[in-house]
Amino acid sequence: MRRQLTGVPRRVPTGLLSRRPPGRPWLSTRGVQIALGAAWLMDGVFQLKGFMFTHGVVTQVFLPAAHGQPSFIGAPMRTVDDFYGRDLTLWNSLAAEIQIVIGLGLICSERLVKPALAVSFAWAPLVWWFGEGFGGLTSNTLPSPLMGAPGAVILYAIIGLLVWPTERLRGKSPVALGRVGDRGGLCFWSGLWVASAALWLANVNRAGEATHRMISAMAAASPHWLAGIQDSLARQTIGHGTTIAVGLAAVSLAIAIAAWTPLRWPALALGIALALAYWLYGQDLGGPFWAKTATDFNAGPLFVLLAIALLPVAQGTPAGSDGGDRMRQDGSRVAGLHPSLGGRT
Repeated sequence: MRRQLTGVPRRVPTGLLSRRPPGRPWLSTRGVQIALGAAWLMDGVFQLKGFMFTHGVVTQVFLPAAHGQPSFIGAPMRTVDDFYGRDLTLWNSLAAEIQIVIGLGLICSERLVKPALAVSFAWAPLVWWFGEGFGGLTSNTLPSPLMGAPGAVILYAIIGLLVWPTERLRGKSPVALGRVGDRGGLCFWSGLWVASAALWLANVNRAGEATHRMISAMAAASPHWLAGIQDSLARQTIGHGTTIAVGLAAVSLAIAIAAWTPLRWPALALGIALALAYWLYGQDLGGPFWAKTATDFNAGPLFVLLAIALLPVAQGTPAGSDGGDRMRQDGSRVAGLHPSLGGRT
């Protein structure tokens, strides 16, 4: 029988108890919220460009979006566009202010995240309908993923929904702490890429010269340094539109499916790479710095942000976590068993 030693300070093996509780992950839900806020803020700033206060915004942005839409969608668009054009200074200033407020709310304080996202959920569908014609998805000429379908603004709303604050403390990805959880986030991701595959297989997008025409059109509106990059690829796509469309449809489906498997990291990485390629060659890098009609960075960066939010980086709280509880339990177990701590009698 061992006697308990008195007057001897209890020493705990450093290997078990000196480990610090895990800190914050390098990627967090809050980080995604801030990035989304920065995108909204930039959109609001670009909305204040001089061209947006001219009637050209109606004739070159709004009316083309209404063209080819079914009457029950296009007629309300034209009515709203006419109303908007009667006082461009008022309505465009208000549109910019709404987006800036959303952005600042997401960036500045966690307390303002829910109100900011709530405003964005009301604002984004309005812009997607009346400003973008649902990204052209309902028109008689379907858009291409290369050009930014289904539209940037609806991606803002989707990402906002995925990072809506909840009481959840742990999860396998940043979106796991949001309203719809990790599985919900994967559903949105897969849905978007399946839609992308379907769009590539549409007749208009798999025509022999379709890809060449789209990239060449972007090059014509790009600054010289970017046009050179786009033209070099455009020349390689002449006559290969069908092969490119079918190949990219297959890749899109693979990205959608693989995200549910152990290949999640590669699937998200491939999605990021493809989104950036679309952004460079088909979306003109958004063009807000040189295209007068552009007020955002288009869909490419939003797909990247969505992929980042889905990366399987475990989320948790640094204090009071399960890890800390387990270490305390280990310490109690050691205190009861190790001879130097006055073991059991």
